[in-house]
Amino acid sequence: MESRPRSFYLLSAFFILFLMFLYGPTLTIGILSFQGPKGGLTFPMNGVSMHWFADLFKQQAVGDIWGSFRRSFVLGLMVMVSTVIVSVSAGLAFRKNFKGSGVLFYMAITSLVIPSILVSLGVGLIFSQLGFKVHWATSGFGSQLTWTLPFGLLIIFAVFNRFDKSFEEAARDQGATPWQTIRFVILPIIAPSLIGVALFGFTLSYDEFARTLLTAGSYNTLPLEIFGITTNVTTPVIYALGTLTTLFSLLIIAVFLVIVWIMGKRRRGLGSDAGSGV
Repeated sequence: MESRPRSFYLLSAFFILFLMFLYGPTLTIGILSFQGPKGGLTFPMNGVSMHWFADLFKQQAVGDIWGSFRRSFVLGLMVMVSTVIVSVSAGLAFRKNFKGSGVLFYMAITSLVIPSILVSLGVGLIFSQLGFKVHWATSGFGSQLTWTLPFGLLIIFAVFNRFDKSFEEAARDQGATPWQTIRFVILPIIAPSLIGVALFGFTLSYDEFARTLLTAGSYNTLPLEIFGITTNVTTPVIYALGTLTTLFSLLIIAVFLVIVWIMGKRRRGLGSDAGSGV
């Protein structure tokens, strides 16, 4: 048997270290969240129980954690829908070259390189100066769009750059209107990419801290609430909260992946039916 080169073992060791660095903190928090009732914030563990997960349902233990969760969830859905709609609309518009399109594109993605805290400060000041109420559903919503929209635009632009226009030409030859072409040809083809844009929009909004810090108003989103309770909670209940929020994030990703898998399976089924003349 041919022996493997030394570089293989070095790269394998490096990859293992990378995985430990990437997922080690999350796994550590997950383990410590199962401390016993008298457990602390560090190892060694003092018993094993679900005590600290039960404490999460006591509002006085961790503040308004469930209210902040609902706000982050609703805000994430708002940002997700808006990101998908605006990104697709912009992608369709940019397929036709128009004067100033390059400048407009770079202006749209400039917010990616602006420090997030400055965006939060600027949006908060604008709302205050205009006499509008600073609130998570208005100013917070707007500041988060400055973060999610550029990602959505970059994804959609990449998709349309590889889009085969012969499908649209075939639809027009069959008498389809522009709207019918978009609805029945373009959108079904790019649907998996739209799922990706939606996932980006939701997850980036759900865990965004800096751009929401000065624009959420009197009611915290989940990241702000977690930051607040880290200053006064000295029990493993904070680890239990971190474990649940991580599991929720993984659940959201799993749901989107299942949707993509179902769509791909359905598309393959339709393709095989068409190929067999059904």
